[in-house]
Amino acid sequence: MPRKEPQNPAVEPSMRLDKWLWAARFFKTRQQAIEAINGGKVHVNGQRTKPGKSISTGTRLVITKEPYVWEIDVTRLDHQRRSAELAATLYDELADSIAKRVVEIEKRREEREQGGGLDQRPNKRERRLIHRFKRLEP
Repeated sequence: MPRKEPQNPAVEPSMRLDKWLWAARFFKTRQQAIEAINGGKVHVNGQRTKPGKSISTGTRLVITKEPYVWEIDVTRLDHQRRSAELAATLYDELADSIAKRVVEIEKRREEREQGGGLDQRPNKRERRLIHRFKRLEP
């Protein structure tokens, strides 16, 4: 059954924070959104909040998903989860937030390239060398 919007135009539409985060594709499930909110990873207008907090357009959110941080302003409300392109229209990200995230992405990319795959599992050849080395030990 479709959700009815408020009849009074003076009342600004609002929706639950956890549902909006899910619809805007910041989290895959509402339960993950609830856990992030309860864990202090989401702030509304600079303050910690609860999952049932009603938000409306113009609300400022700070969302932390280590190591990234999004600072956004809510521009639209949508009660359904849609494609990523449409979900991105639900908010405007601040310019300095974008810049910080780009710097963090580049930093992580450089670390990954310099590491040379140290955190990968050994391939078949490397496993054979490890087994050969272990057999030689007394």
